[in-house]
Amino acid sequence: MNSAQNKLADVGIVLPEILTPKKQYDLYKWAVVACDQYTSEPAYWEDVSSIAGNAPSTLNLVFPEVSLGDKDNDRIKEINNTMNEYIEKNIFDIYSNSFFLVNRKTPGLSKNRWGLIGALDLEKYNYSKDSTSLIRATEGTILDRIPPRKNIRKNAPLELPHILVLIDDPDKTVIEPLCENIKKMEIVYNTKLMKNGGEITAYKVSDEKLIMQIANALTDLANPDKFYEKYNSNNVLLYAMGDGNHSLATAKSCWEDLKSNSQFSTNVLKKHPARFALVEIENIFDPGIVFEPIHRVLFSFNKKKLFSAISKFCNNYIIEKIHDLNIMQNTIRKSKFQAFGYSDSEGLFIVTLNSPTATITAGTVQLALDSYLEDDTKAEVDYTHGAKITFELSQKNNNCGIFLPPILKEDFFPAIIQDGALPRKTFSMGEANEKRFYLEARKISL
Repeated sequence: MNSAQNKLADVGIVLPEILTPKKQYDLYKWAVVACDQYTSEPAYWEDVSSIAGNAPSTLNLVFPEVSLGDKDNDRIKEINNTMNEYIEKNIFDIYSNSFFLVNRKTPGLSKNRWGLIGALDLEKYNYSKDSTSLIRATEGTILDRIPPRKNIRKNAPLELPHILVLIDDPDKTVIEPLCENIKKMEIVYNTKLMKNGGEITAYKVSDEKLIMQIANALTDLANPDKFYEKYNSNNVLLYAMGDGNHSLATAKSCWEDLKSNSQFSTNVLKKHPARFALVEIENIFDPGIVFEPIHRVLFSFNKKKLFSAISKFCNNYIIEKIHDLNIMQNTIRKSKFQAFGYSDSEGLFIVTLNSPTATITAGTVQLALDSYLEDDTKAEVDYTHGAKITFELSQKNNNCGIFLPPILKEDFFPAIIQDGALPRKTFSMGEANEKRFYLEARKISL
């Protein structure tokens, strides 16, 4: 096992000690969706609270962002106290030297989604836009969003992950071979998830041969020569953030604080649990992963200034009027060029860019929007999910909608390698009910 563990360490991952509630506890009440979902829907979280009741629940261990600003310090103390209470009451089973293979079924998808639960080494992660680290952010990290999260994590004895991390594995060498062995694996848990969240099953991966297989496959993906041949880059990117970017950035920031202020010896710090972060790793080419575009709506905008800004980030552009929203979406999705949809009170259009600045459409559009909004301080932007609502909002006076195509899976890693972190709100991995639910925990304090 040591040989496999050494290989895994070289590619930034370790076998974690994972905690899950003992069998007598109700996982349906225990598991709740990521805290950054349903932020404008307090009724959702009221329902969650009603379902969980007085049972042990991750609702008591996380801070839903819908409530941020509401007696934050009191809530954080309560979270930390509850974590300690759960530990003292011995409610957890402990799984050491294992990965979890998880299978998620959601109502909105025809395919299941597979993932591997492991702990990533924060020493191999840098969330800056121009990072060349093994683990990287995929979208721009908003530094102002880290401090409130640090207040929650810095004194917490446990972490609970909703972080999804992507690997670029078109040949399906890391996770998919494990799926062929599930009949030989122990089922750790199987539960339905509340509020239309679907169902999830976890399998314990502890067999030495399977762990070595994972180590070899990840090592091969990170092979510098093969990486250069594929991407024309020497800066190996193995793990790209899919969801939970600011949560991983918070873990990194807390770890850096601990190192700089620590009285621990170097040997202790090498193995300190806060050096690592529990995540779910998924293959970007898993059929169960769907990238949804995030559109933009501008309010109180100036059309002339907007298109002047767009012209700064391409040689020129062509505007074509179109009369059907679905046809527009299909056209920009299939276009060989960078193209986006545009709508205002005058109608619906397709804008095709010639020699754009960024690698993907979202990158070029966001550069133009940032430039425009800096110049026109009266305008405001909102980020919307769904073409229909974007179009409806765009039809009001002095509004416009910008419709982006979904990023292609084969373009995802190359865009990050070439451009650095993608613009904020470039993509969404599924709808809110398809996001990761809190289930596993891990100790992060000694």
